[in-house]
Amino acid sequence: MHSILVTGAAGFIGAALVKRLLKSNIRVTGIDNINDYYSIDLKKKRLENIINNLNDQKLWNFYNISIENQGNLKEIFRQFKPNVVVHLAAQAGVRYSIENPSAYIQSNLVGFGNILEMCREFKVENLIFASSSSVYGGNTKLPFEEEDSVDHPVSLYAATKKSNELMAHSYSHLFNLPVTGLRFFTVYGPWGRPDMAPMIFADSILNNKEIKIFNYGEMMRDFTYIDDIVESLFRCCHKPASSDKKFDTDKPFKSSSFAPYRILNLGNNNPIMLLEFIDLLEKALGKKAKKTYLPMQPGDVVSTNSDSSKLETWINYKPKISIEEGIKNFAEWYLEYFKS
Repeated sequence: MHSILVTGAAGFIGAALVKRLLKSNIRVTGIDNINDYYSIDLKKKRLENIINNLNDQKLWNFYNISIENQGNLKEIFRQFKPNVVVHLAAQAGVRYSIENPSAYIQSNLVGFGNILEMCREFKVENLIFASSSSVYGGNTKLPFEEEDSVDHPVSLYAATKKSNELMAHSYSHLFNLPVTGLRFFTVYGPWGRPDMAPMIFADSILNNKEIKIFNYGEMMRDFTYIDDIVESLFRCCHKPASSDKKFDTDKPFKSSSFAPYRILNLGNNNPIMLLEFIDLLEKALGKKAKKTYLPMQPGDVVSTNSDSSKLETWINYKPKISIEEGIKNFAEWYLEYFKS
């Protein structure tokens, strides 16, 4: 494996993956447009953290560009000729997609189309991209399995991720492009996103602000620790998708294809109630939360629970970090990072 391109390299998952790849002495090119959806300072500090952990400066190149700009993207592909592309750049967030839908159309649809086109033109050997557990939408059967219907998204964000899966399949079929789409389930840990529950809760607890608990606390999440996500991504980099020899066109699978294509859940398969998560965080931070109970928010789902057995078989890896250990690690990082 000569060269890997990671989009969204200043993001939570992207920066953690870059460090893992560089640790294995793999040449990595990172791109990110460092947008202001959340703290630019946090994104810059993640990039600094990558540089501070470098063994060999020559292995790492970073460019501040947007995936919507095909000209800039093509120049990166032409210069570095990546064998593997891990596409993590996207406009994230379920609730923000209600307020600003155009950002999702541009980044998640136009930008993803540009990535697919570059992978075709430059004959990339393995494309891995971030889908989301949100594609399961209004489903109530748990745990979520890849063979479940994902035709009823409850947010535009989810709809764009489902669209990505369909777009990727067409390129996989037409151009024999090996593609793996990973449906992430509630990723958390050090260097996390400030718009996600763990960071919001930690900030509220430590600053005596009320925590808004939606659906009156009757919510369950399959929290997945960042190191488990990264290890799974790393292994997917070394195992391109392949055609499923058992694929039956009369009774088609949803997670594999006659094309070199896989859609796989990536979760912990050990969901907990939101109030239990808050309780563990309170203990780790050494402070009680002020709680406000509110009704369900538009675009949100009550429960997520991942059946990740297909991915575990595919890459021979199962998430190892317990929720207790993960929250402890997150809390220690948070207190250190924000101590000033």
